[in-house]
Amino acid sequence: MTQPNIILTGFMGTGKTTLGRLLAEKIGYQFIDTDALIEAQIGQTIAELFQTEGEAAFRKLESNLVEELAQKERLVIATGGGLVLDPKNVAVLGKTGKIICLTASPEEILARISKQQDVRPLLQEEDPQAKIVELLQQRNSVYRQFPQLSTSKLSREELINQLVRFTQAE
Repeated sequence: MTQPNIILTGFMGTGKTTLGRLLAEKIGYQFIDTDALIEAQIGQTIAELFQTEGEAAFRKLESNLVEELAQKERLVIATGGGLVLDPKNVAVLGKTGKIICLTASPEEILARISKQQDVRPLLQEEDPQAKIVELLQQRNSVYRQFPQLSTSKLSREELINQLVRFTQAE
């Protein structure tokens, strides 16, 4: 591919969608949020899908979408936080794009998503921060395989500039 896709991954609340939109606009790519696209395709929220059909059904939809998106170029793709837990998804996306993992502290993640807990199926817990820490620990070895960018202390503009620099590096 002459113009590889840029794939932003990482835990929920790390800024994948917000930064992905801004990055796509800055570099003239199309922006895709995998979770939003799946919701549009199935006509229900991911939280509803988790309740009615379970996480496995959602992960299958994610994998199907990955296959489809990997056939395109000039995309900035914001993935769901668990999409890269499947090595097949990573392999498919890695063939046609650069994967970058956005990070943030558990406290910052909770602050960012606290107003969205009803739409975050994995955080339907009595202690959501403890669940965030647990999930981050479980996913750490997967997330660490990608270049990391902490979204905790930089402005959006600084983050976008860093992402642009990363995308231009070989």
